[in-house]
Amino acid sequence: MQEFTSDGVRLAFLDLAPTTQDKGEPILLIHGFASNHGVNWVFPQWVKTLTHAGRRTIVFDNRGHGRSGKPHDPAQYSPWVMARDAVNLLDHLGVARADVMGYSLGARIAAHLALASPERLRGLVLGGLGFHLVDGEGLPAGIADAMEAPSLEVLTDPMQRMFRSFAEATKSDLQALAACMRGSRHAMSEAEVGAIKAPTLICVGSEDDVAGPPRPLARLMPNARALLLPGRDHNKAVGDKLYKEAVLAFLDDIAA
Repeated sequence: MQEFTSDGVRLAFLDLAPTTQDKGEPILLIHGFASNHGVNWVFPQWVKTLTHAGRRTIVFDNRGHGRSGKPHDPAQYSPWVMARDAVNLLDHLGVARADVMGYSLGARIAAHLALASPERLRGLVLGGLGFHLVDGEGLPAGIADAMEAPSLEVLTDPMQRMFRSFAEATKSDLQALAACMRGSRHAMSEAEVGAIKAPTLICVGSEDDVAGPPRPLARLMPNARALLLPGRDHNKAVGDKLYKEAVLAFLDDIAA
C-alpha cells in the first residue's frame, strides 16, 4: 500500500486502475467501523467489480484502522475530520471529482463529505446507513466500552460481542477504536441531509438492525433513491450481488 499524511495522521491507500476501458470517473470507497479496505472492499469483490467495470478505484484505511495511523484521542475522529481525510486523499492523487461510496460509518463520513465539499462529488452511495444518519449518532455508545473490556468473554450484550469479536478478528487497535466510536458519533439534521444535492443511492439490508430504513432518508434528499436488499443484515449486505448491480447501474445512469 501507498501512504500519505492527512492533517498529521499517516493514511494507507491503494489507487487501482480499471482493468477494462476507463470510464473516466474514479470512485473512492470509505469502509466501516472496525473494518479496513480489505475486509470491506477487497474480500467482498467490490474492487474487482468496479475495476472490471472500467472504474479507477481508490480505497484507504480510515484513521484508527488497518495500516493507517491510530490516534487515541476521540477529537481526532469527528465525521468532519474523517471526511477531510478523504478529501485530502483526493487532493494527494490530483483527483478533482469522484464518486464516493461509504458503508456504515463510512457512509456517515461520505455524507459529511458531500455536505462539506459538494464540488468534489459526482455521485454518492450510502451503504448500511439509512435514517439513523438523522435520528441516531452512530453505533450504540456501548460499543466503545466493549472495545475497552478486558476480554470478549466478559461481554453479554450481543451487539457488543459482535463488534468486539470483529475488531479482534481484524487485529484492530482497541483503544483507537474506542476513541473512534466516541469521537465519530454525530447525527445530521434533516436540513443538512436535505442540502446534499449530489445524486445519491442508499442501500440497506431488509434485516439490518443497525442502519435504519433507507426510504425515509431518501425522501429528505432532493436527488436520492433507496434500495432494500432482501434478507440481508448489516454484515451480509456488504457483498450482496443486488447491491453491486444497483451501484453499477446507478453510476452508469448518472454518467448518461
